[in-house]
Amino acid sequence: MPITVLVVDDQELMRMGLEMVLGAHDDLEVVGQAENGAAAIGKAGELRPDVVLMDVRMPVVDGVTATARILEAGTGSKVLVMTTFDLDEHALGALRAGASGFLLKDTPPEDLVSAIRSVAAGDAVVSPKVTKRLLDRLIAEDPVPSRDPAELDVLTAREREVLGQIAAGRSNAEIAAELFLSEATVKTHVGRVLTKLGLRDRVQAVVLAYETGLVRPGG
Repeated sequence: MPITVLVVDDQELMRMGLEMVLGAHDDLEVVGQAENGAAAIGKAGELRPDVVLMDVRMPVVDGVTATARILEAGTGSKVLVMTTFDLDEHALGALRAGASGFLLKDTPPEDLVSAIRSVAAGDAVVSPKVTKRLLDRLIAEDPVPSRDPAELDVLTAREREVLGQIAAGRSNAEIAAELFLSEATVKTHVGRVLTKLGLRDRVQAVVLAYETGLVRPGG
C-alpha cells in the first residue's frame, strides 16, 4: 500500500508543486490538500493520512495548533513540518506539539521523499544539528528552564550522559566514539532514555534536554 499524504500550505502553487513531486513516486499518494490549519484538521480526520506535510505559518489556524489537534485526535497520522527558516520559533512549537520533525522548504525533492518515508515508518527526520541551533537561539532569549529538571531523575548517570549527547546533535556512531561505547550499546541506552521519559523520538529528547536545563546554549 502506498504511503498516503495530506499536503497543507496556504500557497496553492506550493501545494501543487509538492503534489507533483510526490506523485512521481509509486509508493506515495497525495490524498488531499488543505490551505490552512482548520482545513487540515478536518481533512486529516476524514482522510486519516499516514503523513501530514504541514506548513507552520498559515491564516485561520496556524500549523502548530493544527499539529497538536491532529495528533490529539489519535488518527495515527504523523506530522512533518515544512518551514522557510531554519531558526523558526514556530518549528519548535510544532516539535513541542508532537511533530515528527521539520524540513526547510528548499529541501531537495529526493530528501523530502526520503523524509516522508522515514516519518511514515515511525522515525524522526529533523536534523539534530538544526534543532540544536534553533533551541540555542530560543533558550538564549529565555534561559530559565521551562520544565522541572527532576523529570530526568529516572535516568541513570550514563543515560543522562547519552541524552546530553543526543541534544548536542550527535549520531549514535558519534556518541559511541565520544563515550567509548559500542554503537549497539548506545542504541540500547537511547531506547531506554526514550522509554523512561515517555518520548516518541530523538527530536522530543532534544527538546526535553533543553527545557529541563540539562544542556544550555553553547554547552
